[in-house]
Amino acid sequence: MIRVAIFFFYLMFSTGVTLASGQVSLKEKSALVDLFNSTKGEDWNTSWDLNAPVNTWKGVEVKNGHVVGITLFMNNLNGSLPESIGDLKHLVNLNLAFNQITGVLPKDIVQLEELKVFRLEMNRIKGNIPQEVGNFKKLEIFSMFNNFLTGPIPETFGELKNLKELNLSSNNLKGAIPKSIGNLSNLKALGLFENMLEGQIPSEIGNLAQLKELVLSNNRLGGDIPEEFGQLASLEILQLQNNQFNSLNALHKMDTKQFLVFDTDDKSLNPRFKEIQFERTRMADTKFEDENENE
Repeated sequence: MIRVAIFFFYLMFSTGVTLASGQVSLKEKSALVDLFNSTKGEDWNTSWDLNAPVNTWKGVEVKNGHVVGITLFMNNLNGSLPESIGDLKHLVNLNLAFNQITGVLPKDIVQLEELKVFRLEMNRIKGNIPQEVGNFKKLEIFSMFNNFLTGPIPETFGELKNLKELNLSSNNLKGAIPKSIGNLSNLKALGLFENMLEGQIPSEIGNLAQLKELVLSNNRLGGDIPEEFGQLASLEILQLQNNQFNSLNALHKMDTKQFLVFDTDDKSLNPRFKEIQFERTRMADTKFEDENENE
C-alpha cells in the first residue's frame, strides 16, 4: 500500500511538473501537430520545433495544461484544417487570418465551445457555415470575410448572445439576412458586404441598440429600408450602396449627425455626411482570386 501511495504521489507530482513546463495532453498536442502537418508547417514563415515544449511554439498559448490560444496570423499556412482541431476543447482564441487555408470548415470545429474569438478572414475556405455555429455560446468575434463561403447565413447566429462582431463580407453567401440577427443585443459591427444576399433587410436589425457599423453594400437586397433603422442611435458607419432597394425614405428620418461614414445610391443623401475612410470596414474591398474556386 505504501508503494502504491508513493507511486500515486510521484505520478501526480510529475504530471504537475509536466504541465508547469508548458506541456499539454497527448490529444491536444496531436491536434496541434495535425494542424502543422495539414498546413505545411515546415513552410510557415515561423515554424514550430515539434520537439520543444508546446508553449514555446509560435502563437500557441497554454494555460493550466491546456491550449487556450492559437494565433498564426499571416504565417503562410497553406492547406486545410484538420478534423482533430475539434479536440482543442479549451481553446478560447483562434486566429488563423491572412493565410492560404483551403478546403471546408471541419465538422468538429463547432465543438470548440469555449471560443471567444474566431478569426479566419482572408483565406480560401469554401463550403457552408455549419448550422451548429450556435454552439459557440461564448463567442464575441466571428470573422470570415474574404473567403469563398457559400450557402445561407445560419439562423443559429442569433443564439450567440455575446457576439460583438460578425463579419462575413466578400464571400458567395446567398439567401436572406436571418431575422435572428436582431437577437444579438451586444453586436457592435455587422459586415455582410459583397455577397449575393437578397430579400428585404429584416426590421429586427433595429433591435441592435449597440450597433456602430452596418455594412451591407454590394448585394441584391431589395424592398424598403426598415423604419426601425431610426432606432439605431449608436450607428456611425452605414454602407448600403449597390443593392436594389425600392425606397430609402427611412434614412431621411435618421439623425444625420451620428454618422462618420454613410454610403447609399441616393446621391441627394450622401453629400450631407462627412465620409472618413475606415480600414476595418473597407478592407474587404479586394477579394482573393482563386483559379480553382469553382472546382
